[in-house]
Amino acid sequence: MPLRIIKADITTLNVDAIVNAANSTLLGGGGVDGAIHRAAGKELLEECKTLGGCRTGGAKITKGYKLPAKFIIHTVGPKWGGGKHGEAGRSCYENSLRLAENNACKSLAFPLISAGIYGYPKADALKIAVNTIQDFLERSGDEMDIVIALFGDDMMNLAHENFPELAE
Repeated sequence: MPLRIIKADITTLNVDAIVNAANSTLLGGGGVDGAIHRAAGKELLEECKTLGGCRTGGAKITKGYKLPAKFIIHTVGPKWGGGKHGEAGRSCYENSLRLAENNACKSLAFPLISAGIYGYPKADALKIAVNTIQDFLERSGDEMDIVIALFGDDMMNLAHENFPELAE
């Protein structure tokens, strides 16, 4: 199954690449970003210092270091501004997917981008994630296995309500 939604700690997943919901500095932060930096080790921070940050919607790739994943794809999601400021968020997923494809990744794990401290409504963020990933898979014809790794029962309940066919 090319797309699934699971409850998991993204730092523990054995996939080719995980996506980091990063801030624009790429130097670590809170939430999933901080967890990935802690789990990957200090070498990740050193590599991120060489990347010159990342713009909103963009994506950059690093090694996975101490993670089971070979790569980390860092993307900066939009901050929620009420929905009237172009905060669609699709480009975060599209650019991450392209980068994974360009690096021959066959398996990829996403967190829910911008749904934490950036304030994006969780249900909207989940719909954007699923729709963008499904569109990519249809266009590319690629057999990439992709999971959206959610943290917590409340998020999985949301997934079961909105995408019961994908939620495990």
